[in-house]
Amino acid sequence: MKQVARQARAEGRPVGFVPTMGALHAGHMSLVGAAKSECHPVIASIFVNPSQFAPGEDFQKYPRTLEEDRKRLEEAGVDYLFAPEAAEMYPQGFSTWVNVDGLSDRLEGRVRPGHFRGVTTVVLKLLEIAQPQKAFFGRKDAQQARLIQRMARDLHLDCEIIVCPIVREPDGLAMSSRNAYLNAAERRAATVLHRALDGARREIERGERDALRLSAAMREVVRGEPLAQPDYVELVDAETLEPVTRLRRACLALLAVRFGATRLIDNLLIEERDGAFLATL
Repeated sequence: MKQVARQARAEGRPVGFVPTMGALHAGHMSLVGAAKSECHPVIASIFVNPSQFAPGEDFQKYPRTLEEDRKRLEEAGVDYLFAPEAAEMYPQGFSTWVNVDGLSDRLEGRVRPGHFRGVTTVVLKLLEIAQPQKAFFGRKDAQQARLIQRMARDLHLDCEIIVCPIVREPDGLAMSSRNAYLNAAERRAATVLHRALDGARREIERGERDALRLSAAMREVVRGEPLAQPDYVELVDAETLEPVTRLRRACLALLAVRFGATRLIDNLLIEERDGAFLATL
């Protein structure tokens, strides 16, 4: 894999990389499309990373559809697929970990201790193997994307981390491999994430700048859905992930909600442009 990257770099061609855990959907394929528009060759990886799952989480039942995924990536024009076994990524005696202090401790990190240590470690390993100039991640996992950007900056990685828009179902639910876990009632209930975020978007467009009021309004919407069990509903600074009380610069509204045994996340990006705030689902 490194030889592929070296050859492309020597010829002045940017290498693009799309890391995934498989069970590919239109969201993943949008990352492939973004990579193909900027890079050649494009490398994708499929690896269900055990180190980012806590005991009792869904590592064993996480959907694994390697042959279907391989065909889909080939049809999309991906040049190379890297699909290692766990023993290849974590050989016997493995004991080196990457942690982004501070950013890893809040939100998902608070609810899922150790999760981001597994994420940043495996992403660094994959970037070292693939040697891309550009790597593409989805904004649905906004905290993860922010951590990876910080890791790349702090470790002087020769790779630009590109965060691409969320891809949604027609009813607004953010695409996720875990959506397949939902039964029919939970699937209908899960649209409450989009409803809560869209309500905040409309309030921001009407001029609301009080982050506490926006958070409270989103919580009220989520709690109005009987099948929804919120883990957190927060507005945070987009850079530091620290809570904010008022919109003053780029922020994220972040939700994590359980529907039965399935936990889903979603977010709203809030940016200041020409003195006004624009909120993007």
